[in-house]
Amino acid sequence: MAFELPKLNYSYDALEPYIDAKTMEIHHTKHHGGYTSKLNAAVEGTDLEGKSIEDILSNVSKHSTAVRNNGGGFFNHNLFWKVMGPNAGGKPTGDLLAAIEKKFGSFDEFKETFNNTAATRFGSGWAWLVKKDDGTLEVGSTANQDNPLMDVSDLKGTPILGLDVWEHAYYLKYQNKRPEYIDAFWSVVNWDVVSKFFKG
Repeated sequence: MAFELPKLNYSYDALEPYIDAKTMEIHHTKHHGGYTSKLNAAVEGTDLEGKSIEDILSNVSKHSTAVRNNGGGFFNHNLFWKVMGPNAGGKPTGDLLAAIEKKFGSFDEFKETFNNTAATRFGSGWAWLVKKDDGTLEVGSTANQDNPLMDVSDLKGTPILGLDVWEHAYYLKYQNKRPEYIDAFWSVVNWDVVSKFFKG
């Protein structure tokens, strides 16, 4: 089974004014679409055919650069679209909020840590909230299309929230003002989905 570009659960303009429709369309169809087709080309005819993306990423050091870059791009964007949505934002509740407060002191302190991590990631990459094997949370970042599932990543755990800080994710609307884009992200985070990832 070849990897497929997922359909979004909302329209390209649904995250306006925080993320503009043109960026969403290009990001989904061209960037994510490109990672998907190149991943399929990279695994075709190899023993990776038929494996889950999570399996592939867990041993990515054994595979080609094309598998690492495009497999990461495929997985990361799949998560990114899911953790955003219209009529979202606010703050989490329940077990997730309790875990955030236990680790970071407060939700505001967590946001400040995440914002700083995203803003200071040099060049292209991602900021993450991950659930570690012991159930605790950690914030960190990875370069390019790497992620915390990869055996090559210093940051280890299951990603439950990810923010794309490649310029293609924000340049049409925010130009070089990455911190403004990061601030806007909190207005579209779907905490119900993030909580499901935390529990699951």
